[in-house]
Amino acid sequence: MNRRTFLTTTGAVAAGVAVTTATPAVAAASDRRFVRTLDELGRALATAGPGTTITVADGHYPVTDPIAITNKRGRPGRPITLRAESIGGVVLTGAQSFVFSASADITLQGFAFRQSTTLELPPDCRRIRLTRNDFQLADLPGLHWLMVRADHSTIDHNAFHGKTTLGIYLGIEGAGTDQMAQGVHVYRNHFSDHSFPGDNGGEPIRLGVSPRALSTAGAVIESNLFERANGDPEAISVKSSGNVIRHNTIRDSFGGIVLRHGNDNRVEGNYLLAGKNGIRIYGNDHLIVNNYVERIAGTGVVLGSGNVRDHFPGEPPTSRTGNDAPDGVEIVLNTVLDCQTAISGESHRTLPPLGCTIADNLLVAESGQLLNVPFQDGITWSGNLHWGAASDGNAPAAGFRRLDPKLAAGPDGVRRLTAGSPAINAASRSYRDVEEDLDGDRRTRRPDVGADEFSRRRPCRGPLTAADVGPHSA
Repeated sequence: MNRRTFLTTTGAVAAGVAVTTATPAVAAASDRRFVRTLDELGRALATAGPGTTITVADGHYPVTDPIAITNKRGRPGRPITLRAESIGGVVLTGAQSFVFSASADITLQGFAFRQSTTLELPPDCRRIRLTRNDFQLADLPGLHWLMVRADHSTIDHNAFHGKTTLGIYLGIEGAGTDQMAQGVHVYRNHFSDHSFPGDNGGEPIRLGVSPRALSTAGAVIESNLFERANGDPEAISVKSSGNVIRHNTIRDSFGGIVLRHGNDNRVEGNYLLAGKNGIRIYGNDHLIVNNYVERIAGTGVVLGSGNVRDHFPGEPPTSRTGNDAPDGVEIVLNTVLDCQTAISGESHRTLPPLGCTIADNLLVAESGQLLNVPFQDGITWSGNLHWGAASDGNAPAAGFRRLDPKLAAGPDGVRRLTAGSPAINAASRSYRDVEEDLDGDRRTRRPDVGADEFSRRRPCRGPLTAADVGPHSA
């Protein structure tokens, strides 16, 4: 098996189609402009430079000609900012709104997007930020709402809501057919109410596609809230390599977190609450750590099997779309409570996991079974703690102890360890690459079993609510 095979993206430039406008070398330190029409916006944008802020008066604006942002360049720390007078106060309708080309360090803030085509951040752009916007595009089958192909883009404090048809809220891809945008940061967004009833195709976030699986993207998807994300079994669908998925909350949703394609992803400190699907894993060298999975109607964590062993550059498309059997995956220090099955494998694909570890997880349920893993020869088990009336399933006897972990729910509903819990300082080994627990508390040299490190301090993190994310959050 060829472990950790990736393609490193260097980026590419695609030709733009919008009318080019000149960019002055430097804008005034306090270059602030106020416009009341789209024509005024175009003229202000034509002479904008680093540090310029253009405020658009609140109102409904039918966009008949796209607002071209072409050859416009701010600077890191001094972007060109286009902002609504108030958050959500500028409503843009029509086929298109902003069209980007060959631009960098641009910020769009506070707009309500109601267009009927995809908003694109193309690969010839860099450092584009979309912040505190509201996305509810036309509810058309197959329409993806936002597609990011620009390196080092930032998508933060936005709301995506109200889609009933095939299509995703946010896609992240890259140049060409096999590259990924580099260093995209997605945080503090609210993804809600995707109700497409099909079997798949309605993901809130799709991080890559199968031809790009071996491209190392370095994306960070963190502190986002997903509610009623029912358009796909995958609320966060990862189809690329080298990403971090952390501190997100998925609540009351059909979708879960799925590492569908790619290698070397880290899934850490997420809450998956009262939904249908938990965390599902394919590919190599992933770390699944500090996650809190509770009341999932299906399985809390699925370590998949495969019909291929290791994707490789140049493989046929029929192979690339296959499920890569997990190799070198670590599922450690997670808390899984009251799921139909806490941790399971798959038997309908014949290539088993190899070199994987399931250790120091806290598994509790009053019904169902805690373990159902058909392929066990390629898995190392140690230090897991079981409790509740649920059966142990086919868990290897040497890999767990059955003891009451003495959990108690806090004001946020999260069940954490209490004093005297047998989980305290009971992990089977130390974890040098895991510095914190679910709450942000420091892990000790010999950590506690499960996602929570016992502490008497108030947690600095917990499940996200609507007040924590989106355009109006802090």
